[in-house]
Amino acid sequence: MADLIPEAQFDNFFALFEQPVQFELSQDSLDQHLRLLQKRYHPDNVAKNLTDKTKAQQQSEQASALINQGYQTLSAPDSRAAYLLDMAGQAQTLENSIADLEFLEDAMELRIDLGEAIDSNDRPELEKLHPQILQRLNNQSERFNATYQNEEWSAAIDATQKLKFLVKLDADITTGLDDIASAAQTDDDDLYV
Repeated sequence: MADLIPEAQFDNFFALFEQPVQFELSQDSLDQHLRLLQKRYHPDNVAKNLTDKTKAQQQSEQASALINQGYQTLSAPDSRAAYLLDMAGQAQTLENSIADLEFLEDAMELRIDLGEAIDSNDRPELEKLHPQILQRLNNQSERFNATYQNEEWSAAIDATQKLKFLVKLDADITTGLDDIASAAQTDDDDLYV
């Protein structure tokens, strides 16, 4: 039997997911391509078409790792921006500290408010903070997109650094809200024990 499943070949993660090389992506399209790739490189499908079962397993695992890495890179705005800068050869200073003192002061206040709300399981405060963080994420995403398209690399790098910080805040607030919801669910379950 001839080997019918080619190893995953692509120039970049955008090509792998058949997406245009740009910041603005459709999450639905990305999710749809993720499911197609997962199906194509599922161990059962790869083993069905390869005579060497060990090679099939290895190929499936390698493809899955690449697919997952690509999906994680493209689905989050900070990593997608960093990836675009890397593709453009402009990511050398991405790990430098943020120099914008106004942003840092605002971010520090958000971090303190978030920490206090999480420590005290203050759901209303977390729900109040969440849209504020999402608004800042949207603003930095729009800023990145505009500066990237105009090849204003210094501003695009700055926006990416801020996106990284804001994505982390958003993840923390989501985790805080999930923890409070889980605790409430556990309390409800206790009533039926």
